[in-house]
Amino acid sequence: MSLPDVTLQALGIIRTPHQDPSQTPIQPCFADAVRGEVRVDPAFQDGLDGLSDFTHAFLLYHLHQAEAGALRVKPFLLDALKGVFACRYPHRPNRLGMSLVRILSVEGNRVAFEGADMLDGTPLLDIKPYYPKADCPAAAWGGWTEYLATADAQRIGSRQAVAHHGVCLIPSGTYIQPDRLPSLPLD
Repeated sequence: MSLPDVTLQALGIIRTPHQDPSQTPIQPCFADAVRGEVRVDPAFQDGLDGLSDFTHAFLLYHLHQAEAGALRVKPFLLDALKGVFACRYPHRPNRLGMSLVRILSVEGNRVAFEGADMLDGTPLLDIKPYYPKADCPAAAWGGWTEYLATADAQRIGSRQAVAHHGVCLIPSGTYIQPDRLPSLPLD
């Protein structure tokens, strides 16, 4: 199969407090109070007109510190192999990231937001407003993630879990190896 070449241009930079990938929350829902700021290149500032009317937006960005990885991976929240397209693992073929964030303000070429789960200096590729009538299907099902206990996912996803003896035991019975939680010291 012949696939077309695709070229993307960064539209700006995302500023966050996160410097270390191993300390960065793995999803925006695990970083809901963490603030960040999009700094759009002034050439694209007019594209922000009307964005402040929305409460949330999707940020699409390049996972600039991730490497392209295998097609079957162990997600952070599960110690079992899954296809990379069935999870949001950062080491993916095109290294694209997507986060649904809460918009706090839009001023000039800057968008302040909450839900920063990306590294500081991440290249922004696009912003799309969250549209509840289109983006929230009534019969949606989250696949294997539906079987995770919410409290356990929150603790792991926010990087607050504690590893013991090389393995982190999640009360629901899921075991996660320490390489899934690289930021945690072992007791």
